[in-house]
Amino acid sequence: MIQNVGNHLRRGLASVFSSRTSRKSASRAGNDSAMADGEGYRNPTEVQMSQLVLPCHTNQRGELSVGQLLKWIDTTACLSAERHAGCPCVTASMDDIYFEHTISVGQVVNIKAKVNRAFNSSMEVGIQVASEDLCSEKQWNVCKALATFVAHREITKVKLKQITPRTEEEKMEHSVAAERRRMRLVYADTIKDLLANCAIQDDLESRDCSHMVPAEKTRVESVELVLPPHANHQGNTFGGQIMAWMENVATIAASRLCRAHPTLKAIEMFHFRGPSQVGDRLVLKAIVNNAFKHSMEVGVCVEAYRQQAETHRRHINSAFMTFVVLDADDQPQLLPWIRPQPGDGERRYREASARKKIRLDRKYIVSCKQTEVPLSVPWDPSNQVYLSYNNVSSLRMLVAKDNWVLSSEINQVRLYTLEDDKFLSFHMEMVVHVDAAQAFLLLSDLRRRPEWDKHYRSVELVQQVDEDDAIYHVTSPALGGHTKPQDFVILASRRKPCDNGDPYVIALRSVTLPTHRETPEYRRGETLCSGFCFWREGDQLTKVSYYNQATPGVLNYVTTNVAGLSSEFYTTFKACEQFLLDNRNDLAPSLQTL
Repeated sequence: MIQNVGNHLRRGLASVFSSRTSRKSASRAGNDSAMADGEGYRNPTEVQMSQLVLPCHTNQRGELSVGQLLKWIDTTACLSAERHAGCPCVTASMDDIYFEHTISVGQVVNIKAKVNRAFNSSMEVGIQVASEDLCSEKQWNVCKALATFVAHREITKVKLKQITPRTEEEKMEHSVAAERRRMRLVYADTIKDLLANCAIQDDLESRDCSHMVPAEKTRVESVELVLPPHANHQGNTFGGQIMAWMENVATIAASRLCRAHPTLKAIEMFHFRGPSQVGDRLVLKAIVNNAFKHSMEVGVCVEAYRQQAETHRRHINSAFMTFVVLDADDQPQLLPWIRPQPGDGERRYREASARKKIRLDRKYIVSCKQTEVPLSVPWDPSNQVYLSYNNVSSLRMLVAKDNWVLSSEINQVRLYTLEDDKFLSFHMEMVVHVDAAQAFLLLSDLRRRPEWDKHYRSVELVQQVDEDDAIYHVTSPALGGHTKPQDFVILASRRKPCDNGDPYVIALRSVTLPTHRETPEYRRGETLCSGFCFWREGDQLTKVSYYNQATPGVLNYVTTNVAGLSSEFYTTFKACEQFLLDNRNDLAPSLQTL
């Protein structure tokens, strides 16, 4: 199918892209000369660290301890954050980390960190970790990480300067960072809601209890005294040091279950709830919450106190770590069952099962390459937050691409195209005399789209997920010579600007609902990534852009329009402009809530 798509593109778009080189040069004429040169540019916040792995850095398997790696990651990221902020910074959180490769003695760890985006007093730092074998010159990707740092001055309040992205990669990371920040701010509530709504089958009764290990046998408690080498120049404990201590006690707990040397494969988000200083005593507690066929989850909690007589301990951090036990061929071994203690132990056991499902959904939806995710992903309470995230971030990444080519322009309506990987994408752009917030509200409700778009015959609101996300069932006339009309089940996610200069966003993608399965009456259509962006161009002036990543089902129709053989795209977009102009005065109460 993909080869046929590619052949059709080459035949159908030959005339459109005949002057591709000159158009691309024209479209990039406004870019910085440093970007054009490419090789000479380096991000000003970028920091690189290379460390040779010595025996003192390794665990029992002769591999680099993840705790040591976390310290190096945190240090590199902190240096990048401080380079941008110009003042001391502290670790606020570290997103989920998945370890793809282990690192052995004698190899080199190469860590690269740079600030993706700065907000008011916090910033997101992206980290890439690779290992290098000096003898064979081979290199491996180890993991990627995203950390949030907060700039800290004792006297004055910090207001960070904004990051100006220059390369395509930087523009993508900068754009998606706002959506990731939104996820972090609601992280605790999200996990709580997902656990409450996620139905997990309890198989305790079906297991052979004679071979179970009591969870209490895996319990670990350790205390650490924070000394000056563990803290920065302001006396705050390094986040990487706390993470390393947490990894240590978690490894001990995992070893007590498997009676072997476990390997850490994944860490759920570290979120620092409060600071820790020199002189604090940190109590670290770990226990195996649940053991699955080939993996186990260990929960770790960190509490702090100053004096032994203190009755109140401060909760510093909690995390969940996933371990496996590898054999000589690096294949995961079977693990013993675990018997939870009544009460809290059973709660942790069931929550670990729920987190496993959530983790797999999140990794599948968020971490996979976009082209590897099916067009329609099943919708349920355990993945709705991550589908919404992926919906918005996919559109933002499409918008941030550099190699859009201007194909045609009619009466100041521009049509751009992009051939990228396996997809043809297009976007249309115009400037309208309507405020950006008004345009955003008018087009957010898909039920009104049939008023201006003849490709939307009817729209039914299926589920109002929350204030910003809704699922619709859309019917559409037959296209491209097909006799049956189409229908779609679409998730619509809207986002207001995070900072000045950000657009309003309405992102659309297909999902699968058990209540709205494919029927003989319609031919089920799918959309992978489409939607609107609205930029303020001045008082009551807005640049409206519509983006669509064409799927095989509508490819013939799209290529016909792009090749200039039909003006339906232009007619529809102008109808959208008239709809905005006719209805711009009907939104006074709604605009006050934006």
